[in-house]
Amino acid sequence: MSETLHKTPLHALHLELGARMVPFAGYDMPVQYPLGVLKEHLHTREQAGLFDVSHMGQIILRGNDAAKALETLVPVDIIDLPVGMQRYAMFTNAEGGILDDLMVANLGDDTLFLVVNAACKEQDLAHLRQHIGSRCEIQPLFEERALLALQGPAAVKVLERLAPAVAKMTFMQFQPVQLLGADCYVSRSGYTGEDGFEISVPADKAEALARRLLAEPEVQPIGLGARDSLRLEAGLCLYGHDMDTTTTPIEASLLWAISKVRRADGARAGGFPGADTVFAQQQSGVARKRVGLLPQERTPVREGAQIVDATGKVVGEVCSGGFGPTLGAPVTMGYVDNEHTTLDTALFAMVRGKQVAMKVSKMPFVAQRYYRG
Repeated sequence: MSETLHKTPLHALHLELGARMVPFAGYDMPVQYPLGVLKEHLHTREQAGLFDVSHMGQIILRGNDAAKALETLVPVDIIDLPVGMQRYAMFTNAEGGILDDLMVANLGDDTLFLVVNAACKEQDLAHLRQHIGSRCEIQPLFEERALLALQGPAAVKVLERLAPAVAKMTFMQFQPVQLLGADCYVSRSGYTGEDGFEISVPADKAEALARRLLAEPEVQPIGLGARDSLRLEAGLCLYGHDMDTTTTPIEASLLWAISKVRRADGARAGGFPGADTVFAQQQSGVARKRVGLLPQERTPVREGAQIVDATGKVVGEVCSGGFGPTLGAPVTMGYVDNEHTTLDTALFAMVRGKQVAMKVSKMPFVAQRYYRG
């Protein structure tokens, strides 16, 4: 099967490191290394983990109209995004559903740098070309650049050995950095809830950089298994699971990601697909919302499990679930009817025909430790 899958520039290194490979978003990807998912997860929380996320899509937008053009597709303030900063964004459709979520950075010189999800990158590229291709240059970097994530409390100590300037960066800053002579883009961000960095590196320089980082005593290679449990503990959405084209930002509890200037009472209100639906939901509420759920026993509750109330009535469905190694207990996210979203509401998940008691919980489940200076 791996013959039909794409391979990242680090594929041979994963095999050398003893990774167990699985198909993911059209790529042959490492799900775990000999250390195992549990230890990989805890190592990232305690020291530093290196993730290959080169399957993600990197795209450059250029032109003096690029920021204004992109604002017609996302409910986010791009025009006033400062040079050297990045912001979380979402592509929405005409119904307000989420086509994908992405990161947008301002490189200066009328240049934006986008990182989109692996499974959506071809459709995102087509979406950009169709709607704003006449207003700015759109350059995909899918083959030219790899993407590494160095995450955990020791990440800054490790990376500043190669580039001392990164220690001064704060959460969501984004800048060009030379690493081992390679022209990289480094952001202080990530998908684990920990402090850390994401590094865009030329594809032909990626293996040398990965080997250099793995040579540091604090760093271990980390696979998709621990990546998923880390982001789940941090209460972060996974596209295609916790949100999709049938889910609006309000339902997904992502109102915080809609910039104030783009909201109904903002200076540049609306102007993105589905704005009327999103604003109506913000005003009047929604029938269902994404919430955190903590199972009250050790039975893991997985995606797709029905959620019921005390009478056995179905009131929702689990969108992500698994074991949280930092908590030492299962953690879950799900969509539930609006009247059941209050903190500490008692609910049940149906697992193999049996009810597993759960409580609505605040998120993140594990405190985020982003470095804000």
